[in-house]
Amino acid sequence: MHLMRLSLLSPRYWPLWFGLTLLRTLTLLPYPVLVVMGRLLGRVLPHLPVAALKVARKNIDLCLPELPPAARARLVKRHFESAALTLFETALSWWASDARIRRITRLEGQEHLDQALTQGKGAILLSAHFTTLEIGARALAARMPLNVMYRPTNNPLLAYFLARNRGRRTKRAIARDDVRTLIKALRENGIVWYAPDQAYRKKGAEMVKLFGIPAATNTSTSRLARMTGAAVLPYFPERLPGFKGYRMHIQPALTDFPSDSPAADAERFNHLIEAHIHHVPEQYLWLHKRFKGLSDDYPDYYATAPRREST
Repeated sequence: MHLMRLSLLSPRYWPLWFGLTLLRTLTLLPYPVLVVMGRLLGRVLPHLPVAALKVARKNIDLCLPELPPAARARLVKRHFESAALTLFETALSWWASDARIRRITRLEGQEHLDQALTQGKGAILLSAHFTTLEIGARALAARMPLNVMYRPTNNPLLAYFLARNRGRRTKRAIARDDVRTLIKALRENGIVWYAPDQAYRKKGAEMVKLFGIPAATNTSTSRLARMTGAAVLPYFPERLPGFKGYRMHIQPALTDFPSDSPAADAERFNHLIEAHIHHVPEQYLWLHKRFKGLSDDYPDYYATAPRREST
């Protein structure tokens, strides 16, 4: 049980309380209405002076240089629509019933997970930071006992809501650094949802290429698989056009995994991320500063990102 501290009721948190209350109220609306609201919000955001706009432009320029400038500009606009939808998808993930989540999501590849669990050593569903991240994890939790790894936030009120809502919808919500609980879950033949693909500069990080560009990367998946014998299965959600909901796809367990090189294993997964980006480019989290380095001599792409006018 996650108890709320009285300090979270202080006036400094009232705007956030208002926003969260509004979001919870909006989940009562039909799903198509939420989609329309999200897309309308997303069309406004690129016209605001938000720093994330520069980051998204730079990431797309780096990763998809083959696209003409006009196509990249359109992708930025589509991405902000996708990112705005995440707000409403998160609200649904926190407060919608399992039955409602199952109605708007379709899971494919369950047989691969079932097969992996027959080995009795657990399964890691290896995912990545697309804008469908929250709804993708929730779709699984609505169908199976799921352990989720998450990165704690610095905002105490958001941290409380994240822990409370994820905790009551999953078997365990495991903080990113709580490796002991993660290993325990796998040794119980549990299912762990894990998305280790963001910029990572702690112990065990290596520079691993994404779209041919080295980026600070968490390579712990290989070590976890080696320690526990757990199967590792790529898992990618996809937001479907219009009001069709979501398709969630569990791929077959990776063969010959882990290898002798954690960095090579991480790059292998990055290639799968690249393939899904090409499939749904607007749904990748371009707002994240993915191409950070492990040392000061690495190019600072985001400090020098030029501002381009959308066309």
